[in-house]
Amino acid sequence: MNVSFQLYSSRNTPKQSDFLSNLAALGYSHVEGFGGVYEDPQGFANAMSQSGLSMISGHFSVQELENDIDSVFKTATILGIKMIIAPYLPEEERPSNATQWREFAARLASIGKQVNAAGYKFGWHNHDFEFVAIETGELPIDILLDNAPDLMWEADLAWVARAGKSPLEFLKKYAGRILAVHVKDIAAAGDNVDEDGWADVGTGTLDWAKLIHTQRQLAPQALCVMEHDNPSDIERFARVSINNYKAL
Repeated sequence: MNVSFQLYSSRNTPKQSDFLSNLAALGYSHVEGFGGVYEDPQGFANAMSQSGLSMISGHFSVQELENDIDSVFKTATILGIKMIIAPYLPEEERPSNATQWREFAARLASIGKQVNAAGYKFGWHNHDFEFVAIETGELPIDILLDNAPDLMWEADLAWVARAGKSPLEFLKKYAGRILAVHVKDIAAAGDNVDEDGWADVGTGTLDWAKLIHTQRQLAPQALCVMEHDNPSDIERFARVSINNYKAL
């Protein structure tokens, strides 16, 4: 099964590389990297090889991509990453109006040209703030994808829902631009407070059966990546999520 696991979910395990064999045993094929696993790329690559996993996608900050892209490429080459994804903007760095969002789209387009020229795919991973309308009534996600036409999207559909928008609508709207889908769930109101209101895939409020059916029909190219921002039991999350995903 061609399914991945975002290693940010397991960031609190004593040693990420030791957790890889658990993921492989559960049926994961890939893992998605983030800054915390890039300190020893060759060592991590060796651990993945021993577990039979690959890292075809990885998160790198906008700052890294703009200021030290050669190091990003070196890390990506060692780890076998094919899809480089910018994941986030801290609140103090976020655009506050349409002009600034268009300027940020231009920055992403510039990064994308370099990433694509080096043989990688490039995408943006969303949170909720890209789906909050600005003063013009526009959504930042639309501005980014409209003004950076080669930019791809890693669709975190649970964050779309948390912003009060329809994940299904945006999945359909941008199906051709989707590199990957973050598959995570939202607990019912008042539940899983210790997990910031997130849930194991298939145990929450999102209709993942419909979403995955639509993704398979309209965006079959998309990599599906299991994620939980703050699991209280990472073994449980990894197991329950892939088992429920397999049943969709």
